[in-house]
Amino acid sequence: MIGTARANPGKKVQSPADLEDPEKSAPLRRAYDALRSINVDALVSIGGDDTLKTANKMAMFQDRLPEGLQRMPVVHVPKTIDNDYSGIDFTFGFFTAVETLGTEIRNLHADAEAARAYFVVECMGRSAGWLAYGAAVSGEANLVLSVEDITEEYLLPESTAGRKVMDLDKVVGRIVTMMRNRYEKQGKEYGVVVLAEGLVEYLSDAVLQDVPRDDHGHISVANVNLGKMMSKLIAAEFTRQTGLNRKVTGLQLGYESRCARPHAFDVMLGCQLGIGAYRALVEESRRSVMISCSGQLDLHYVPFEDLVDPETLVTVVRFINQGSDFQRLARFMSSEDI
Repeated sequence: MIGTARANPGKKVQSPADLEDPEKSAPLRRAYDALRSINVDALVSIGGDDTLKTANKMAMFQDRLPEGLQRMPVVHVPKTIDNDYSGIDFTFGFFTAVETLGTEIRNLHADAEAARAYFVVECMGRSAGWLAYGAAVSGEANLVLSVEDITEEYLLPESTAGRKVMDLDKVVGRIVTMMRNRYEKQGKEYGVVVLAEGLVEYLSDAVLQDVPRDDHGHISVANVNLGKMMSKLIAAEFTRQTGLNRKVTGLQLGYESRCARPHAFDVMLGCQLGIGAYRALVEESRRSVMISCSGQLDLHYVPFEDLVDPETLVTVVRFINQGSDFQRLARFMSSEDI
């Protein structure tokens, strides 16, 4: 095992044509040379969508090497608590994270009830809402919101940012409506709201102007602290509407779930995917495929080309489908329709 890093040797390669540019492909060449210098003859990448994206670029780079140079077959094992991969139902680490976060949310319920307060929990999940939704259902949160919930109704009609920007007033209003329903119809003055960290990408340029990005172009969401920011807005709006004060505390949860003792299903899934990588390389001589499981942990091999946009070389994110039974489950478990 080589190790882990946030380095991105494919950063300058934004299209297949860039692989023909010696300057843009130079970091990939250095990575290739380094691996060959220690006699690596096959590469198994393990990680999330950025790792898959880079693994695909390494495979494509090798396809363009001169004759006579050895090609290392590349296969990828999907590992992310975000569970936002196309080509596989669940990634290992997801259920461990959901179980850990669900336990934390249930603990927060007890504290919230004692203090007659609310917690706004920001969960990991940069691109899609799988982790936030799973944690909310498992932890019996009163409301969960993710990027999939920011439909046209919750977007600003016009934006100078050249991208979708959410209408914070409407999102905050939806949360306050839930809080008022619980208080006015059930006499409950406490609760927990879960927000996916990916909502940060929908904030205005004014909020994000000084926030750094990593080598893969992603916003450093930890520097935004969405939970704390939203908690202040929610508390102020609740007071404005009701004349009452309600303590609302914002928290960031996520890192503690990435190193938790693995859930039994994640152990079995991880083992099978690892064996699948060996079988793909040694028994079936496959290359440029992602290892996948379905059904009774049956192994499948998904070509990189089915998972990556051929023009931008960016991986295809799997979002929660609008109106899906999973999304409806979270809505059913919430307190919005009391």
